[in-house]
Amino acid sequence: MHAFRLLAALVTTLVVVLPVSLQAQAQTQTLPPTDGQWNEYDEVFESGASHANVWQWGWTGIYGTSLAVNVYQSSEASDPDDRFDARVGVVKSALAVAGMLSDRQPHPAALAEYERLKASGDLSGVQALGLQLAQAERERRGWGARVSSLVVNGVAGAVIAADGRESDGAINFATGMLVNELQIWSQPNQASSAINRFQPANLSLGPLMIPGEYALNVGPQQLGATWRY
Repeated sequence: MHAFRLLAALVTTLVVVLPVSLQAQAQTQTLPPTDGQWNEYDEVFESGASHANVWQWGWTGIYGTSLAVNVYQSSEASDPDDRFDARVGVVKSALAVAGMLSDRQPHPAALAEYERLKASGDLSGVQALGLQLAQAERERRGWGARVSSLVVNGVAGAVIAADGRESDGAINFATGMLVNELQIWSQPNQASSAINRFQPANLSLGPLMIPGEYALNVGPQQLGATWRY
Protein backbone atom coordinates (compact mmCIF):
# COMPACT_ATOMS: atom_id res chain seq x y z
CA MET A 1 0.00 0.00 0.00
CA HIS A 2 2.78 2.36 0.93
CA ALA A 3 4.54 1.52 -2.33
CA PHE A 4 1.39 2.37 -4.29
CA ARG A 5 1.06 5.76 -2.55
CA LEU A 6 4.72 6.52 -3.18
CA LEU A 7 4.34 5.70 -6.89
CA ALA A 8 1.18 7.83 -7.16
CA ALA A 9 2.93 10.77 -5.51
CA LEU A 10 5.89 10.44 -7.85
CA VAL A 11 3.67 10.39 -10.95
CA THR A 12 1.72 13.42 -9.70
CA THR A 13 4.94 15.31 -9.08
CA LEU A 14 6.22 14.58 -12.60
CA VAL A 15 2.93 15.63 -14.18
CA VAL A 16 3.04 18.96 -12.35
CA VAL A 17 6.76 19.72 -12.60
CA LEU A 18 7.42 18.66 -16.22
CA PRO A 19 5.12 21.24 -17.90
CA VAL A 20 6.49 23.97 -15.65
CA SER A 21 10.05 23.01 -16.51
CA LEU A 22 9.33 22.90 -20.23
CA GLN A 23 7.55 26.23 -20.07
CA ALA A 24 10.57 27.77 -18.36
CA GLN A 25 12.82 26.40 -21.10
CA ALA A 26 10.56 27.70 -23.82
CA GLN A 27 10.59 31.15 -22.28
CA THR A 28 14.37 31.27 -22.48
CA GLN A 29 14.08 31.36 -26.26
CA THR A 30 12.74 34.90 -25.98
CA LEU A 31 16.07 36.06 -24.53
CA PRO A 32 18.53 37.77 -26.89
CA PRO A 33 21.06 35.50 -28.64
CA THR A 34 24.29 34.99 -26.73
CA ASP A 35 27.68 36.32 -27.85
CA GLY A 36 28.69 32.75 -28.66
CA GLN A 37 25.80 32.40 -31.09
CA TRP A 38 26.66 35.66 -32.83
CA ASN A 39 30.34 34.70 -33.00
CA GLU A 40 29.44 31.61 -35.00
CA TYR A 41 27.53 33.67 -37.53
CA ASP A 42 30.21 36.38 -37.55
CA GLU A 43 32.76 33.80 -38.63
CA VAL A 44 30.62 32.47 -41.47
CA PHE A 45 29.54 35.77 -42.98
CA GLU A 46 32.76 37.73 -42.45
CA SER A 47 35.11 34.99 -43.66
CA GLY A 48 32.79 34.34 -46.61
CA ALA A 49 32.88 38.00 -47.66
CA SER A 50 36.66 38.16 -47.27
CA HIS A 51 37.14 34.97 -49.30
CA ALA A 52 34.74 36.26 -51.95
CA ASN A 53 36.71 39.49 -52.42
CA VAL A 54 40.01 37.63 -52.72
CA TRP A 55 38.44 35.15 -55.15
CA GLN A 56 36.77 37.88 -57.22
CA TRP A 57 39.82 40.06 -57.72
CA GLY A 58 42.25 37.16 -57.89
CA TRP A 59 40.50 35.49 -60.80
CA THR A 60 39.83 38.84 -62.46
CA GLY A 61 43.57 39.47 -62.30
CA ILE A 62 44.37 36.04 -63.72
CA TYR A 63 42.02 36.47 -66.67
CA GLY A 64 43.16 40.06 -67.18
CA THR A 65 46.79 38.96 -67.34
CA SER A 66 45.85 36.19 -69.78
CA LEU A 67 44.04 38.75 -71.93
CA ALA A 68 47.09 41.03 -72.04
CA VAL A 69 49.43 38.15 -72.92
CA ASN A 70 47.12 36.89 -75.67
CA VAL A 71 46.74 40.38 -77.13
CA TYR A 72 50.51 40.66 -77.34
CA GLN A 73 50.97 37.13 -78.74
CA SER A 74 48.25 37.63 -81.33
CA SER A 75 50.46 40.05 -83.23
CA GLU A 76 53.98 39.44 -81.99
CA ALA A 77 54.32 35.64 -81.87
CA SER A 78 56.70 34.29 -84.49
CA ASP A 79 54.67 31.15 -85.20
CA PRO A 80 51.44 31.65 -87.22
CA ASP A 81 49.72 28.91 -85.23
CA ASP A 82 50.60 30.68 -81.97
CA ARG A 83 49.19 33.94 -83.33
CA PHE A 84 45.99 32.16 -84.33
CA ASP A 85 45.64 30.49 -80.93
CA ALA A 86 46.33 33.79 -79.20
CA ARG A 87 43.47 35.45 -81.09
CA VAL A 88 41.18 32.69 -79.89
CA GLY A 89 42.58 33.24 -76.40
CA VAL A 90 41.82 36.97 -76.60
CA VAL A 91 38.13 36.21 -77.08
CA LYS A 92 38.08 33.61 -74.29
CA SER A 93 39.94 35.85 -71.82
CA ALA A 94 37.80 38.90 -72.63
CA LEU A 95 34.62 36.89 -72.01
CA ALA A 96 36.07 35.57 -68.76
CA VAL A 97 36.95 39.07 -67.51
CA ALA A 98 33.48 40.33 -68.46
CA GLY A 99 31.94 37.40 -66.59
CA MET A 100 33.95 38.10 -63.45
CA LEU A 101 32.95 41.76 -63.45
CA SER A 102 29.26 41.11 -64.10
CA ASP A 103 28.67 38.03 -61.93
CA ARG A 104 29.66 39.04 -58.40
CA GLN A 105 29.78 36.72 -55.43
CA PRO A 106 26.76 37.13 -53.08
CA HIS A 107 28.82 37.10 -49.86
CA PRO A 108 29.68 40.83 -49.52
CA ALA A 109 26.01 41.76 -49.91
CA ALA A 110 25.05 38.99 -47.48
CA LEU A 111 27.50 40.38 -44.91
CA ALA A 112 25.91 43.83 -45.15
CA GLU A 113 22.44 42.31 -44.66
CA TYR A 114 23.72 40.17 -41.80
CA GLU A 115 25.07 43.23 -39.98
CA ARG A 116 21.68 44.92 -40.34
CA LEU A 117 19.86 41.87 -38.98
CA LYS A 118 22.36 41.45 -36.16
CA ALA A 119 21.92 45.09 -35.11
CA SER A 120 18.19 44.44 -34.72
CA GLY A 121 18.73 41.10 -32.95
CA ASP A 122 16.81 39.20 -35.64
CA LEU A 123 18.27 35.71 -35.21
CA SER A 124 15.59 34.00 -37.30
CA GLY A 125 16.31 36.42 -40.14
CA VAL A 126 20.02 35.61 -39.87
CA GLN A 127 19.26 31.90 -40.04
CA ALA A 128 17.14 32.39 -43.16
CA LEU A 129 19.89 34.50 -44.71
CA GLY A 130 22.42 31.75 -44.02
CA LEU A 131 20.20 29.19 -45.74
CA GLN A 132 19.80 31.46 -48.77
CA LEU A 133 23.55 32.01 -48.98
CA ALA A 134 24.22 28.27 -48.76
CA GLN A 135 21.73 27.67 -51.57
CA ALA A 136 23.47 30.29 -53.72
CA GLU A 137 26.82 28.59 -53.05
CA ARG A 138 25.45 25.24 -54.15
CA GLU A 139 23.99 26.74 -57.33
CA ARG A 140 27.33 28.35 -58.19
CA ARG A 141 28.91 24.89 -57.99
CA GLY A 142 26.16 23.16 -59.96
CA TRP A 143 26.12 22.07 -63.57
CA GLY A 144 24.53 25.34 -64.61
CA ALA A 145 27.78 27.12 -63.75
CA ARG A 146 29.58 24.98 -66.33
CA VAL A 147 27.31 25.57 -69.32
CA SER A 148 28.82 28.88 -70.47
CA SER A 149 32.36 27.55 -70.08
CA LEU A 150 31.44 24.40 -72.01
CA VAL A 151 30.08 26.50 -74.88
CA VAL A 152 33.01 28.95 -74.99
CA ASN A 153 35.71 26.30 -74.72
CA GLY A 154 33.87 24.01 -77.10
CA VAL A 155 33.68 26.70 -79.79
CA ALA A 156 37.32 27.72 -79.22
CA GLY A 157 38.51 24.12 -79.48
CA ALA A 158 36.42 23.58 -82.61
CA VAL A 159 37.84 26.71 -84.28
CA ILE A 160 41.40 25.54 -83.65
CA ALA A 161 40.55 22.02 -84.81
CA ALA A 162 39.02 23.46 -88.00
CA ASP A 163 42.40 25.07 -88.66
CA GLY A 164 43.74 21.55 -89.14
CA ARG A 165 45.06 21.00 -85.59
CA GLU A 166 42.65 18.65 -83.91
CA SER A 167 44.99 17.76 -81.05
CA ASP A 168 45.67 21.43 -80.28
CA GLY A 169 41.93 22.08 -80.29
CA ALA A 170 41.35 19.24 -77.84
CA ILE A 171 44.13 20.52 -75.55
CA ASN A 172 42.69 24.04 -75.65
CA PHE A 173 39.23 22.73 -74.74
CA ALA A 174 40.51 20.52 -71.90
CA THR A 175 42.71 23.26 -70.48
CA GLY A 176 39.88 25.77 -70.52
CA MET A 177 37.51 23.38 -68.76
CA LEU A 178 40.15 22.56 -66.14
CA VAL A 179 40.70 26.24 -65.37
CA ASN A 180 36.95 26.72 -65.10
CA GLU A 181 36.72 23.84 -62.60
CA LEU A 182 39.46 25.43 -60.49
CA GLN A 183 37.55 28.70 -60.59
CA ILE A 184 34.32 27.02 -59.49
CA TRP A 185 35.78 24.95 -56.65
CA SER A 186 37.88 27.80 -55.26
CA GLN A 187 34.73 29.83 -54.59
CA PRO A 188 33.77 30.55 -50.96
CA ASN A 189 31.56 27.90 -49.36
CA GLN A 190 31.50 28.95 -45.71
CA ALA A 191 27.70 28.92 -45.50
CA SER A 192 27.43 25.46 -47.04
CA SER A 193 30.08 24.08 -44.68
CA ALA A 194 28.32 25.50 -41.64
CA ILE A 195 24.74 24.80 -42.72
CA ASN A 196 24.24 21.92 -40.28
CA ARG A 197 25.04 24.22 -37.37
CA PHE A 198 22.21 26.53 -38.27
CA GLN A 199 19.32 24.24 -39.19
CA PRO A 200 16.14 25.42 -37.45
CA ALA A 201 14.15 22.74 -35.66
CA ASN A 202 11.13 22.60 -33.37
CA LEU A 203 10.71 20.14 -30.52
CA SER A 204 7.08 19.16 -29.96
CA LEU A 205 6.00 17.86 -26.53
CA GLY A 206 2.24 17.58 -26.48
CA PRO A 207 0.78 21.09 -26.76
CA LEU A 208 4.22 22.68 -26.31
CA MET A 209 6.36 23.71 -29.27
CA ILE A 210 9.95 24.57 -28.39
CA PRO A 211 11.91 26.32 -31.19
CA GLY A 212 15.60 25.59 -31.48
CA GLU A 213 18.41 24.39 -33.72
CA TYR A 214 20.02 21.05 -34.44
CA ALA A 215 23.51 20.20 -35.62
CA LEU A 216 24.95 17.03 -37.09
CA ASN A 217 28.17 15.90 -35.46
CA VAL A 218 30.34 13.78 -37.71
CA GLY A 219 33.65 12.39 -36.50
CA PRO A 220 35.85 9.34 -36.76
CA GLN A 221 33.69 6.26 -36.12
CA GLN A 222 30.79 8.31 -34.76
CA LEU A 223 27.69 10.05 -35.98
CA GLY A 224 25.38 12.01 -33.73
CA ALA A 225 23.16 15.04 -33.44
CA THR A 226 22.83 17.90 -30.96
CA TRP A 227 19.72 20.01 -30.36
CA ARG A 228 19.73 23.35 -28.59
CA TYR A 229 17.13 25.99 -27.80
